[in-house]
Amino acid sequence: MSKIIVTGHRNPDTDSITSAIVYSYFKKQRGIDVLPIRLGEMNKETEHALSYFNVDAPVLVDDNIVEKAEELILVDHNERQQSIEHIEKFKITEVIDHHRIANFETIDPLYYRAEPVGCTATILLKLFKEYNVEVPKQMAGLMLSAIISDSLLFKSPTCTDEDIQAAEELSKIAGVDANVYGLDMLKAGADLTDKSINELVTMDAKEFEVGEHKLEIAQVNTVDVDGLLEQKQAIEERLDVIVKDKGLKLFLFVITDILNNDSTILVAGGEDEKVERAFDVKIENHTALLKGVVSRKKQIAPVLMRQFS
Repeated sequence: MSKIIVTGHRNPDTDSITSAIVYSYFKKQRGIDVLPIRLGEMNKETEHALSYFNVDAPVLVDDNIVEKAEELILVDHNERQQSIEHIEKFKITEVIDHHRIANFETIDPLYYRAEPVGCTATILLKLFKEYNVEVPKQMAGLMLSAIISDSLLFKSPTCTDEDIQAAEELSKIAGVDANVYGLDMLKAGADLTDKSINELVTMDAKEFEVGEHKLEIAQVNTVDVDGLLEQKQAIEERLDVIVKDKGLKLFLFVITDILNNDSTILVAGGEDEKVERAFDVKIENHTALLKGVVSRKKQIAPVLMRQFS
């Protein structure tokens, strides 16, 4: 087994999973043996992408990997609470990311590539070009999938001109129509019918530290918000348990309508007033509609963190 592992964040999304695969391929083309891993189960959107382009999923982290690996490459994240357990055991040698930098330090210098784009895959495509590594169809398809996922088919405010240009290039290599393929992929990910309440609120959850406060924001995409809200009471009960068990100041559950590009939020933790100020809305029965809000990274997390800082 390789002593260098590449991983995205916990509760992995499509960018996290595919970036680990693609960057591992890139490193191997340059003569460096690395192993892509994942820190959790994949969602249906990611499974759709891997199946469509016939690519195996990264192996799920286990004790054997943790014991044998020595070096760690992080993709699509940098915050320690979002990363592999016992991260202090590893020598972190590289980070490829497009998020804020927080709760992160290393003993030794490292290669750190962070850019204000909408997706890690956009940065990875630049690396392929900079090092003259050819992009095969499968890797192009995975990078395209990641950009579509993170940008909600180019509708998210996080999407930049660089992301759109990268997607255009990658769709040609992958041999797909980005809009047709992308809508099918997003709809596959929006099928939540077989998810338990706990899976719904944890499958794409990220924890943020703001001073002494811990906030958690979970997000799911759907085409049927009303259907999901039929389980509102059970969801809120589970959120209350998580808030208590983790000592959270706030848990925000975000239900994003991928067809109308709005989000409905459920608030747990007793900080309704701060949420109201953050988004200029009225919380009623722990719920509010955020018109035009789809991005946790740009429209939700930083706005909330300012209220708690």
